[in-house]
Amino acid sequence: MKVIRDLKNFINSQKTVVTIGTFDGVHLGHQKILKQLVDTAKKQKLSSVVLTFFPHPRMVLQKEESIQMIDTLDEKIQWLEKLGVDILVVHPFSVAFSRTSAITFARDILSEQLQCQQVIIGYDHRFGQNREATVQDLDAFGQLYGFKVTVIPAQDIASIAVSSTKIRKALHNGDLATANQYLNRPFRISGTVIQGDQIGQTIDFRTANIDIAENYKLWPSKGVYVVSSQIDTVLCWGMMNIGNRPTVSGTATTIEVHFFEFNQDLYERSLALDIHLKIRDEIKFASLQGLKEQLKKDRTLCLQSIPKILDGTATFTKN
Repeated sequence: MKVIRDLKNFINSQKTVVTIGTFDGVHLGHQKILKQLVDTAKKQKLSSVVLTFFPHPRMVLQKEESIQMIDTLDEKIQWLEKLGVDILVVHPFSVAFSRTSAITFARDILSEQLQCQQVIIGYDHRFGQNREATVQDLDAFGQLYGFKVTVIPAQDIASIAVSSTKIRKALHNGDLATANQYLNRPFRISGTVIQGDQIGQTIDFRTANIDIAENYKLWPSKGVYVVSSQIDTVLCWGMMNIGNRPTVSGTATTIEVHFFEFNQDLYERSLALDIHLKIRDEIKFASLQGLKEQLKKDRTLCLQSIPKILDGTATFTKN
């Protein structure tokens, strides 16, 4: 997949089929649209193009610094590539761009720049300054400027019953089973292994401390989770804690991972962690020994959960 950052850099000799959106999570609902996009492009021998925007429009227009996204931009790129998209255009969203009129967007961007022959879009899509235009307007512009508009009807999207909002709620509740079902894959966090205080080594639970650079990335609720990560060519399973580490008087929220049967130095390595199941909330223990005993129980429970995760029978129990 070719990734183009900024519309001004778009150069493509082939005409295109286009869809537009933020696609946060690239969940099952998005996947329905994207599959139709890719299939249509292949059938018509055109290039499939996803036009997305970064930062998220709400970060720019509503100054929502607290907005949390299911995927980082790099993670979104990975998922779109796996779905077979030919070209991803990531256009910098700004106040100036938000003032682009609907007719300018349809004529100058879709028709002239992207050489669009067909747009595939959800029924509730709005575009142009102040989100002034609807899919009906887009269809009218298409007739004027030579591209077809295919609308995914409300009943098709409703039948999947998936939304980014539902996924965020599930993650906030620690319900990875529901979130992962909606995503059609495990929820992922990506970061760099950094130096920690090495308390884990003193209780025989060496951990990798994960730093996530993107402050807009959504973290699941505090607690202990079953995770996996592809490290070099090996799929490694482990348990992860998200929390303040109250037993050792921690204050900042951190992410620590203890991998089973893996003891290599991971400092400064980039890791992608797939999160499968929450096994408990974070607990404050009276001593490090009490924490160590609980971690032994956690490890046993995590190891017992792996076969159920693999065969799809693992379930979420709210603490």
